[in-house]
Amino acid sequence: MKPHLKQWRQGMLCGVFAWGLLFVVIFLYFTDSSPATPAPSSFSFLETRRLLPAQGRQRAIMGASEGLPEGADSRQGSPQGLPPGLLQTWARDGFEREQEFLSAQTGRTSPNSHDAVLRFNSAPTRGYEKDVGNKTTIRIINSQILTNPSYHFMDSALYKDVILVAWDPAPYSANLNLWYKKPDYNLFTPYVQHRQRNPNQPFYILHPKFIWQLWDVIQENTKEKIQPNPPSSGFIGILLMMNLCGEVHVYEYVPSVRQTDLCHYHEPYHDAACTLGAYHPLLYEKLLVQRLNVGAHGDLHRKGKVVLPGLQAVRCPPGA
Repeated sequence: MKPHLKQWRQGMLCGVFAWGLLFVVIFLYFTDSSPATPAPSSFSFLETRRLLPAQGRQRAIMGASEGLPEGADSRQGSPQGLPPGLLQTWARDGFEREQEFLSAQTGRTSPNSHDAVLRFNSAPTRGYEKDVGNKTTIRIINSQILTNPSYHFMDSALYKDVILVAWDPAPYSANLNLWYKKPDYNLFTPYVQHRQRNPNQPFYILHPKFIWQLWDVIQENTKEKIQPNPPSSGFIGILLMMNLCGEVHVYEYVPSVRQTDLCHYHEPYHDAACTLGAYHPLLYEKLLVQRLNVGAHGDLHRKGKVVLPGLQAVRCPPGA
């Protein structure tokens, strides 16, 4: 019995050693910390891997080539009692002449040189004029901006003398009556109050159907099934300007080689979810915008610059 017991013990030791060796090999394989070679384009790398963040600020510089209509302040791009019907007339002719928008380290053409500038939510300009200018023509805001007291919507200069476009993430299948009775955030009360205080300031609320039509477009152009959460303010703003302008230029929405994990230029908060999208389908929005880009690849790589044709310039093939 003893020889058999000895052989059994030797077999057990060999088995334990083999499993230990296998564990070490697997551990070293998955914990290899050697740095990967940087990809030439952060977003093209993301498109192939679909894992890493493609950090980009949700900022768009957009405009019309024929100048502002009568009643608009050409210095600040701010409407002075601009009738709602003139918004589309003013913006219909597309983007102005080619302007470069470089990083602060390499020199930057001021966004103020553009005929119209679209900003998002509570993004400020004061203190950041060197990088983002101080001109704001349109500001698109989500319903939290109107309802959260920390944003000071009724009093802040950010929301004065500009065209305001608000939106609220209504359920996919909700009709207007249900949405009005139970919005995600009650934007209607501050909307009415703001309109009463500023009757000449253009202020619009997007139809929730428009928001979900954009989501449908994203899903139709994505192989994966995405969560039924509304698009971001950035994507909504881009498509809004594509509807109004002949050509739209967007900067750092699809990130350049300067990508970081900084969520917004105006606050020291870093989170990859600001790009990948913990709630909004940001990853798929950016992939779609990159596909729509008709600009130079070098501009996308170095400046994060995307050139998008206005919807009026798009010609779909018959039967599409």
